Amino acid sequence: MLIIDSVSKDLGEFRLKNVSLSVGDSEYFIILGPTGAGKTILLETIAGIYGPDSGRIILNDRDITDVPAKDRNIGMVYQDYMLFPHLTVEENIGFGLKSRRADPDFIHGKVQESAELLNISHLLHRHPGTLSGGEQQRTAIARALVMEPDALLLDEPLSALDVKTRESLRGELARIHEATGTTIIHITHNFEEVFDLADRVAVMQQGSVIQVGTPDEIFRKPNSDFVADFVGMENLFSGEGSPGGIVTVEHLQIEVENGMPGPVSLAIRPEDIHLSKTAPPRNGKNILSGCVRTVRQTGGIVRIGVDAGLPFQVSLTRQGFEEAGVGPGDLVYLSFWPSVAHAYPPGDSGGT
Repeated sequence: MLIIDSVSKDLGEFRLKNVSLSVGDSEYFIILGPTGAGKTILLETIAGIYGPDSGRIILNDRDITDVPAKDRNIGMVYQDYMLFPHLTVEENIGFGLKSRRADPDFIHGKVQESAELLNISHLLHRHPGTLSGGEQQRTAIARALVMEPDALLLDEPLSALDVKTRESLRGELARIHEATGTTIIHITHNFEEVFDLADRVAVMQQGSVIQVGTPDEIFRKPNSDFVADFVGMENLFSGEGSPGGIVTVEHLQIEVENGMPGPVSLAIRPEDIHLSKTAPPRNGKNILSGCVRTVRQTGGIVRIGVDAGLPFQVSLTRQGFEEAGVGPGDLVYLSFWPSVAHAYPPGDSGGT
């Protein structure tokens, strides 16, 4: 549906370097990456705000690389809404259609339809300055959707909202996507948005796409040290792999599902490790013994540091922690399946 083919753009401080991506029809595609990775420039280049220095952008089999932004039929919503303060909500939503000189009755009908979809019909007479952040964001999304775009680009649409409103609007985005089938490309730093919304994810670093995959692939099977660290693997080790599926890290041998020979990085998510005071049956699991060094409670999650010859981090729910009954100085056993111990070639640069 959307093909980004070897696109580069240099704006000095921010840049894209030979970015290639494909986004399927009706797909909800999320882009992750630290500040300065090039995420917003990528969206603005797709939208036509910037022309690429090289490469092509193809939308529905049409090369739009040099097509003006107004003729691309792509909607874009920024985190700061960018509503016209002197216009009502109704006028804001209908602004694009009015610019196209659409029939007033047609505009009225489409605005009503879009407002109902976003649950803001009761706000049509209001001005943006009288709205909450969530209501303003709904208005901005309605303004983009009323144009029936081939693709909708969302630049951190929920980041400026409070937690409760963010959760509510996240659910609204999922419902809208299901109802309309609109292809959506969404930038975020919030991992909950990824798991709630994304069909696939791309991770960017310094203007390049490092990895593309499903949320589970990105968060559990990173292809580089950068991605592993960015998605919070925490248990990251350097070792020596073997084709038989064993990674030796210092004096420990850890069984993995994807064995490879030579130097490797090994990543294990802290929530994928089971902790107990008694030795569990092996049953094909990796089992290590160690001593609890730290216990730290963060909201509903308890983070436990264990010295098992290597420094491990384990995440438990509060209930799981209470059931485990452990504290600093206790001898414990760590167990985890080979399938959650992921080995990959060492280094920061992965492949898509």
